Amino acid sequence: MIRVLLVDDQHLIRAGLRMLCDAQPDIEVVGEADNGRDAITLAARLVPDVVVMDLRMPGVDGISATSRILAERPGARILVLTTFGDDDHLYPALAAGACGFLLKDAPPTDLLDGVRRAATGDSPFSQEVLRRLVQRAVHARTGTPPSVAGLTTREQQVLDLVADGLSNGEIAERLHIGLTTVKSHVTSLMTKTGSPNRVRLALFARGL
Repeated sequence: MIRVLLVDDQHLIRAGLRMLCDAQPDIEVVGEADNGRDAITLAARLVPDVVVMDLRMPGVDGISATSRILAERPGARILVLTTFGDDDHLYPALAAGACGFLLKDAPPTDLLDGVRRAATGDSPFSQEVLRRLVQRAVHARTGTPPSVAGLTTREQQVLDLVADGLSNGEIAERLHIGLTTVKSHVTSLMTKTGSPNRVRLALFARGL
């Protein structure tokens, strides 16, 4: 069971997220907070697997809350869910340690997939956000692209699809292989490329 803490200053948003999560057999909402200060307190007390974090909130905002939660629990998984996908929100959230970044206009299935991926150590990003991360890196690119030897044909296929922003489940479906196999390939690719997370792996695949 994936234990989730919902953090958003809008009651209707939290209520909708709770209904969505509670309808899933593998997700349990263990708490709610409408500001960053309470989120920090609840995260320490409830120890959720995933914190779904809004960014713009009164008092302590989501970026500050993310940083403080991770300072106390470095292994916490914080998934940003926000209306604002611009760079002024994206990059500070990533710098604070968020493991993923989804937009509130994403389909419900994307949110649920994001929660599950975050809980398993993955880094879920909206396609639009991931594309912008890559595009920004392209514009800032200097020097010679890195290379890595010893990739199998299958690993190269997985790497190309990670670069396109596909989730592990989508990669498994595209390549007609098991989800566990995809996870093993992604882990191997991170090790071989020295990538600490999925975003860095996607950037590596683009030669950035």
